[in-house]
Amino acid sequence: MEAKKNKKSLVGFFISLAVIAVVIVSTFKTISSHLNLGLDLQGGFEILYQVEPLEEGADVDMTAVTNSISKRVDVMGVSEPQITVEGTDRIRVQLAGVEDQESAREMLGTTANLTFRDINDNLLADSSLVQEGGASLGYDSSKPVVSLKIADTSKFSEITSTVAAMSSGENIMVIWLDWQEGDSYKEEAQKAANGEEPKYISAATVSQQLSSDCIISGNFTEAEAKTLANLINSGSLPVKMTEISSNVVSAQYGADALQKTAIAGLIGVFMVMLFMIWQYRMQGIVADIMLAVYLWAIFGCYALIGAVFTLPGIAALVLGVGMTVDANIITFERTRQELYKGRSVQAAVKEGQKLSFSSIFDAQFTTLLAGLIMYWWGNGSVKGFATMLIITVIMTLVLNVALSRFLMNQIVRSGYVDDKPGWFGAKKSLIPNVALNEKAADPDEKKVDYLNKSKYMIRTSLLIFVCALAVCIFNAASGNGFINLGIDFSSGTKMTITSDSAITINEVKTEMESLGYTSFSYQSSGETTVYATTKEALTTEDLSAIKAAFTQMYGQEPGDNVVTPIVGRDLIRNAVILTLVAWVAMMLYVTFRYRWEYGVGCIVALIHDVVMVLAVFFIFRLEVNTELISVLLTIIGYSINNSIVIFDRIRELMSQSKAGNSEAFYRGIVNTAISKTFRMAVFSSITTLLPVVFLLTMGSSSIFTFTFAMFIGLISGTLSAIFIAPTVWYYIRTHYEPKQKKTDKKKKKKEKLDEYTIKGINA
Repeated sequence: MEAKKNKKSLVGFFISLAVIAVVIVSTFKTISSHLNLGLDLQGGFEILYQVEPLEEGADVDMTAVTNSISKRVDVMGVSEPQITVEGTDRIRVQLAGVEDQESAREMLGTTANLTFRDINDNLLADSSLVQEGGASLGYDSSKPVVSLKIADTSKFSEITSTVAAMSSGENIMVIWLDWQEGDSYKEEAQKAANGEEPKYISAATVSQQLSSDCIISGNFTEAEAKTLANLINSGSLPVKMTEISSNVVSAQYGADALQKTAIAGLIGVFMVMLFMIWQYRMQGIVADIMLAVYLWAIFGCYALIGAVFTLPGIAALVLGVGMTVDANIITFERTRQELYKGRSVQAAVKEGQKLSFSSIFDAQFTTLLAGLIMYWWGNGSVKGFATMLIITVIMTLVLNVALSRFLMNQIVRSGYVDDKPGWFGAKKSLIPNVALNEKAADPDEKKVDYLNKSKYMIRTSLLIFVCALAVCIFNAASGNGFINLGIDFSSGTKMTITSDSAITINEVKTEMESLGYTSFSYQSSGETTVYATTKEALTTEDLSAIKAAFTQMYGQEPGDNVVTPIVGRDLIRNAVILTLVAWVAMMLYVTFRYRWEYGVGCIVALIHDVVMVLAVFFIFRLEVNTELISVLLTIIGYSINNSIVIFDRIRELMSQSKAGNSEAFYRGIVNTAISKTFRMAVFSSITTLLPVVFLLTMGSSSIFTFTFAMFIGLISGTLSAIFIAPTVWYYIRTHYEPKQKKTDKKKKKKEKLDEYTIKGINA
């Protein structure tokens, strides 16, 4: 009977694998076809607009603005636009895959208030004169024109009759787009006579009354005429929109970035899978199955909710692989330790799952807090990164608690692995025979005084911080700025110039200076990409001139990122708020779950990790941008994981030990806790660092800053969890706990006196 039950359990495991395989394979094509790639992966642009009413003091209906922009996007034929209202007076538009980016830019930002006026600028009619959607591209003597279908022919007859009756030279009907008070036809006509581009779009002589359709003619190219027709058809915007930030990525650059990052990510994930099998044998195979389901679930969620994949999002996905495996490592290590206590395989697996849950939950929940804070207060790439992080945490908890344990329990209940502890990463020779009263071996019990060694870690960190400060002071004195703020924070323009063949900084610099731009600084990224950066927020006209020159020179249109001082100030403020709120939220949670000294230890370690990443950036003069903020917030969420795992073991040992308050007692508790969790901390970091290393060495150069900061932060987070957080806890305990114990002694003394009873008096 038992054998049959065991066989069914094993069969159930293989049926589960078959179901998982069928579901993944059958839904793969559907999921992949519904994935939305961000503009940094397929090209396109993102623009942040400041929205102002056309009339001073008037209210702005952001819903109406969003609808108007959506209508214009529909006219352009762009699929899956991202239109987001930020605050009360800003709107962010992301259009991926747009081929004619300049025309699209003009379409979005132009108010497009069409008016018909005489030469004295008197209003004759507005856009209501034209049929809705009645503008179209046409040709007159092979020249591109815009044909207008007149909706109110009687009104059109009236105004053309009035204009035709004017004296010769004055019988001109002027068509304006976005006429403003102070605009003058006569002044603009003089500019046109001198070869300059006038603000009006057409000025036609009217010699007779007209009641039929009309055309707008001018020196249009076909693209300009088509854009004008689309603008008229989309209707006028109820507001004035001013670009305060923009980011344009060429399609070729995005495709290259996607290919490099995807390949690097796949290799990184494959290496993590091999590592898990190497270390944990059977459990490693289960972890890899769970990892495959995790990737499928992440892509499925993104396809289901219509979220957009970006480069930082892919990096977050790869990071999530490490974080998901971390949860398995905590469980597998506890199982291995229980085996070394002499427990059976079934008992060890059950106990390991039970003991690891609190650590996994607390560690993942603190990361979730960081993700939620990023999503609430972040914008652009930060919000996209936060979305991936939130989904990762949820999937980690669901898959580790549900799927991974379900599959493992099926194997264990089969009975086929009862006498195979080696399949769980444990050495059979070290497992004691409890029936023979053999003493339990503990291979993790190292006679290492981690607290004593922490002083070397602290001194090294202080030395790095001092070096960073010295470098910043030297650079400030040299006129290079205290730190290298990217344009995200300092405002300015960053051009991404790419080519199919090798290009050099000197080539780009020479061409840029020939165009009259001498304030750029240059940085090479690989053989085919050069970044050109200036602290000036260039106008659309400047960008068009630069792009035209380099497109002709290299055959690829450069990307651009423009940030105004307004946005730079807001980003700095938001970055500070994000960090402080994350710290406070995590400290409150850890204090609630443990005690205040645990929370202080975690926060000190987190501050150390943030400062360490910044210090390395300051020393090497790397650019501080919004992607770095995403990394810092991720490090805040990630590095606390190892601290919580160690603190959870400290709390467990404290509950198992007899009360004590000596320095030796607390030192023993801390060193034992670190010894028992050292493998967890190191292996967790390895599985996260592996993908990051491949992204750093093989991924797109556009996320180098992101991955390098992640690399430094992960190493710092591991070391601070082992050496700094427990040291802070130890210091607080040894300096403040004795005072508490004195109170306890008084209570005990009183309790002892209460034990003496006298019959007839107090008994």
